[in-house]
Amino acid sequence: MTQRKIIHIDCDCFYAAVEMRDDPSLREVPIAVGGQGGRGVVTTCNYRARAFGVRSAMPGGEARRLCPDLVMVPLDMAKYRDVSRQVMAIFREITELVEPLSLDEAFLDVSEVEAFQGSATLIARHIREQVHERIGITVSAGVAPNKFLAKIASDWNKPDGLFVITPEQIAGFVAALPVEKLFGVGRVTAGKLHDMGIRTCQDLQGVGQPELARVFGKQGLRLWEMAHGHDEREVVVTRIAKSVSVERTFARDLPGKDACLQVMQGLVDDLHRRLERKSGSKPLHKLVIKIRYSDFSTHTLERVREPGSGALPVMDEFLPLLDELVTDEERPVRLLGVGVRFRDDTAPVTQLRLFE
Repeated sequence: MTQRKIIHIDCDCFYAAVEMRDDPSLREVPIAVGGQGGRGVVTTCNYRARAFGVRSAMPGGEARRLCPDLVMVPLDMAKYRDVSRQVMAIFREITELVEPLSLDEAFLDVSEVEAFQGSATLIARHIREQVHERIGITVSAGVAPNKFLAKIASDWNKPDGLFVITPEQIAGFVAALPVEKLFGVGRVTAGKLHDMGIRTCQDLQGVGQPELARVFGKQGLRLWEMAHGHDEREVVVTRIAKSVSVERTFARDLPGKDACLQVMQGLVDDLHRRLERKSGSKPLHKLVIKIRYSDFSTHTLERVREPGSGALPVMDEFLPLLDELVTDEERPVRLLGVGVRFRDDTAPVTQLRLFE
């Protein structure tokens, strides 16, 4: 059986990071997203704010008392969803085995990926670099043989970190792990474990499954599995894909249509790579092009593909859509994307998407 290679990637203080990216004046001050009004709560905050004790789910009033200079930024969920789509798209350039857990984190199964010498560590490093260069935020990654350990690893060197747990390191790593790090162990469960003299996974390993099941029920069996570093859960792939696309957000706006033409071939090549990784040859129904201008206005155009076209779309097929969509040839472009849509009866199986 092939040893699994699982990566867990978590965006660092996601909402706050997006706000700092878009407003450079926020980068050197403590900020919290949300928390407005008398009953508002902090959704997330940057690391400068955390140094004052500000935390997620904290009432805005309490956060301001802890940090009088705290800058409160209103939530912009539409923007965060859009950035999340861009992040997840980078993941899917590597593998379709992506399981989003929320807007800002996901598991990837890269066990069968041959790129980057088949190294999950090199893949994680590449993804972190791509997210930083193309989207302008940082992510932390954990690499391990299973989901449980990968998720713990991603939190080990935050922010902007990478931590790897190899199969040979599992026993030593979990032995020293505090029980508070185990999924589902909150204050109450931790207190019960402490009362039993259990503070680390090594302590937990010394307790039999029957005793743990008696005290904690089904959770006790799960605690025993985690204490030994076991986790057989697969990265979940459950939904039929209706479309495949690639898009690129530019660190510096493209100055107009001519510049878009210069980068489109690279986008079409990326689209080919994603389509070729899918099993079998699937007929394409529509071509799609997407543009976001420097003022953040976004426009999408799609058109039914000509019958008898090749298995993969070529750049010339997208040019009429670009001509129709771009009416001002000198308008700066922030994002450019190309994609295809499948017919419903031939769609390939792929990962559940958050925003379709």
